[in-house]
Amino acid sequence: MKNKGLQSTFFNMVIVLFSVALVSSASLGFVYNLTKDKIAQAKAAKQLKAIEEVILPGYDNSPADDAYDLAMAEGGELECFPAKLGDEVKSIAVKTFTKNAFSGEMWLMVGFLPDGTINKISIVDQKETPGLGTKVTENKFKSQFAGKNPGVFRLKVKKDGGDVDAITAATVSSRAVCDAVERAYKAFLNR
Repeated sequence: MKNKGLQSTFFNMVIVLFSVALVSSASLGFVYNLTKDKIAQAKAAKQLKAIEEVILPGYDNSPADDAYDLAMAEGGELECFPAKLGDEVKSIAVKTFTKNAFSGEMWLMVGFLPDGTINKISIVDQKETPGLGTKVTENKFKSQFAGKNPGVFRLKVKKDGGDVDAITAATVSSRAVCDAVERAYKAFLNR
């Protein structure tokens, strides 16, 4: 005589699998709803910090509140954050990106003076190789852009005929930063 109480059937397995999937997806949805606002606030704070890092001090407006979009030559738009004193624009932060980073996309904030000179750059988001590509976030690399005007400063690594010192063993990441800064500069010129 067979024990039919614990007999495994296809129907029982489907019900158990469906139940596990339902509980898992409900839990994931709950955690997402619980954390989405905090994640959005953290991203906004990181962006504000990057804006403040690349623009000149001494402005009396809120660059984030006065933001507008700049058209890119290849299509699409970049966000622009003007820092003003009265009605005079003192500097402008441009949020830019590249898809040519070693790990895909990289986002930067580039601060420009009204004549197009780069004030500073800040890496907003990157997923480069720790210890190699992540060196693009260090001041030693970023500082070489400060005070340079891309009209005469070639935004390419020296290996490619430009003026930027690439990070040893991280040429792809260095090229990616140059690409993003150049994208911002071209959009800045077309404002």
